[in-house]
Amino acid sequence: MTNNPILAVRSLTKSFGGLVASKNINIDLYAGEIHALIGPNGAGKSTLIQQITGGLTSDEGEVYFDGQEISSLNTAARTRLGMGRTFQISSLAMEYTVLQNVVLGAIGFRGKVFDFFNNAMKDRELINRAETALVQVGLEDFRTYRTSDLSHGQRRQLEVAVALTLSPKAFLMDEPMAGLGAEGSKRLTGFLDELRKQAPILLIEHDMDAVFSLADRISVLVYGEIIATGSVDEIRQNPQVRSAYLGEEDTL
Repeated sequence: MTNNPILAVRSLTKSFGGLVASKNINIDLYAGEIHALIGPNGAGKSTLIQQITGGLTSDEGEVYFDGQEISSLNTAARTRLGMGRTFQISSLAMEYTVLQNVVLGAIGFRGKVFDFFNNAMKDRELINRAETALVQVGLEDFRTYRTSDLSHGQRRQLEVAVALTLSPKAFLMDEPMAGLGAEGSKRLTGFLDELRKQAPILLIEHDMDAVFSLADRISVLVYGEIIATGSVDEIRQNPQVRSAYLGEEDTL
């Protein structure tokens, strides 16, 4: 790829005492692509995402986003620059309506996180931004539903809608297929395939069918180190990757 990456991770390293959770990690994410990050449980994927999004301070290395070095910025500042994140465990307010959840995201776009929520629900600019995001993810007909009444897959779409209010330049998604059945995973796979047209996606996922269907490139993380990066075919055929999955060859 010849264009500049929207996200560039350079030599990120993080240790907890004697445990090296991430070691000299380099990852790029380019416009229009889905770059999947896979690895066994305990490989360090969550630690790496925390380093990229600002939840953890790295011991060494840098993170560049949209051409700017952001290593010293906190999570909120990185989000304001356009780094959209969805979580393995939902961060939605289940007692709020679908629209209310998205309006909360729109408040963050303004940077007035302490706005009174009741006033925000009367703000036409915020409402319009929220409703536009709901249309983008196909949830416009569910705007008045309580979030707890949505299906698991719809909640994943709602998380994306919340992120969309922040006009993201890239998404970081932590196991969006978790808890979905085969049909739900299929629907979400189609949704993410379309979403990449709006912003590229760094995808952490254990559903290998989804990974192989979606990913332009795959990086494999094992014991805190990237052991391979390549296309789907290159990763499928890599003997080091296959041995690292210890008996999971059939999934590759």
